Amino acid sequence: MTWKTTLLAGVYFAFFMLCSFGIIWWQRRQKRVRLPFDTKLRLLRGPGETQRRLVQKSDEEGPLWVAVAAGMPVLVAAAMLQWLTRVPEVLQLGWLALTAVTFGATYWLAVRFFAAKTRESGNRYLGYFGERIVAEHLEPLKQEGWRIFHDVPARGKNGAAFNLDHIAVGPGGVYAIETKTRRKGHARPGFDDHKVFFDGRDLVWPWGEDNHGLDQAERNATWLADFINAGTADYANVQPVLALPGWFVEMKPMQESRACIVVNPRMLPEVLGREDRVITRQQIDAIAAKIEGLCRDVEY
Repeated sequence: MTWKTTLLAGVYFAFFMLCSFGIIWWQRRQKRVRLPFDTKLRLLRGPGETQRRLVQKSDEEGPLWVAVAAGMPVLVAAAMLQWLTRVPEVLQLGWLALTAVTFGATYWLAVRFFAAKTRESGNRYLGYFGERIVAEHLEPLKQEGWRIFHDVPARGKNGAAFNLDHIAVGPGGVYAIETKTRRKGHARPGFDDHKVFFDGRDLVWPWGEDNHGLDQAERNATWLADFINAGTADYANVQPVLALPGWFVEMKPMQESRACIVVNPRMLPEVLGREDRVITRQQIDAIAAKIEGLCRDVEY
């Protein structure tokens, strides 16, 4: 392969990538042309909005990742073959072997890269679907005067951005609900593959123990309480909740228990609705108005 052939292949690859990015940019620009509603319109976030955006972005960029993963090994091998004629004849066989090894290594890395992108997109969609499940089980609470918000954006004291999966504000108080959707794995002897135990401190999964989601739910509740109570005379306590879609949750309480509640989403209407009235309608409206100001940011 001559250097001209290699150069032509490189130019074609670069041109293809440039055109692909151009098409995506043009399509996004066309979305905003002659809209039937005010361009300043902002909607409330739906369940899993952050995950939905990331999945959509992954779908849009998918063809580009395929092109990169498929083209990079070929370009690397072509660039090395271009130098073959400049290598002394006695070393050319070794150079060909090195080219083959480099091609194989680059190909392996490209496949791993594409597989990681695909796995990430699948995990994002799983998280999005789990948040949709929780949102559906929260829906009946609206008939009892509850206000429900999803994927509420927030920013910590260190400036780091994060989001609260669900917030429920109603007669029974304020709840910050974190959703964790985990696939089922191989169960240890004596454990059911569909059941998770909460002993008040840790989650006991079929494969082991961890605190996945518990600390996050409690941090989110603390942040939300500070946000709600800032500049107001009324103090609102926020209860952290961890929802685990698809898992049967069994309680095994210890003497010392943490603040977070762990539930299957099906239990949310019962858990939240059984609480006595602790805040008034006026407080509900005031708290809901503050939260709505955070999550009404979905634009076309």
